[in-house]
Amino acid sequence: MKISTKKLVQTALLLALCVVSQFLKSGGMLFVIFVTGAIINACIILCDLTCGLWCAAILSVVTPITAFFIAPSPVTAAIPAVIPCIMIGNFLLAPFVHICYRKTKDLWGLVLGMFLGSIAKAVFMGVTISLILLPNFLPEKLMPKLTTFQITFSVVQLAAAAMGCIYAYIIWAPLRKYLKSEE
Repeated sequence: MKISTKKLVQTALLLALCVVSQFLKSGGMLFVIFVTGAIINACIILCDLTCGLWCAAILSVVTPITAFFIAPSPVTAAIPAVIPCIMIGNFLLAPFVHICYRKTKDLWGLVLGMFLGSIAKAVFMGVTISLILLPNFLPEKLMPKLTTFQITFSVVQLAAAAMGCIYAYIIWAPLRKYLKSEE
């Protein structure tokens, strides 16, 4: 696993875009779905496509940590075990995109990988966070919001992943032609 300086810089630029989007989290739930979460998911996918699976893994692990420090959620503050689950959920997007796109080398493979990755992410986070961690470890004072938190870590994650896929597709379609001509 050798990561070139160019790929490391590209990964850092995508991370910077993720961090900027995390500062915008105060815009409400729809804003989080269509902007913050979608940008992070799009960056993970674009990182995989341009820099490789390991760089996408780095982005998947680092973004929940930066989110915790920039705009901490009451859930991650109360249940720190949610953070590794978010990391894994984020990363699940990348291998599906990586395998499907690399096998086919066409946009249909990319769409299939995005679809499967989004489903895998939402199911993983829905089961581990919404069905296991939240009901068992959420503090009593936050229990009235349990249903909202469960929706946030399942359905909202699916919506954010889907929007991120749309953003990544829109960017990747012309970008792949440019990158091919640059080689």
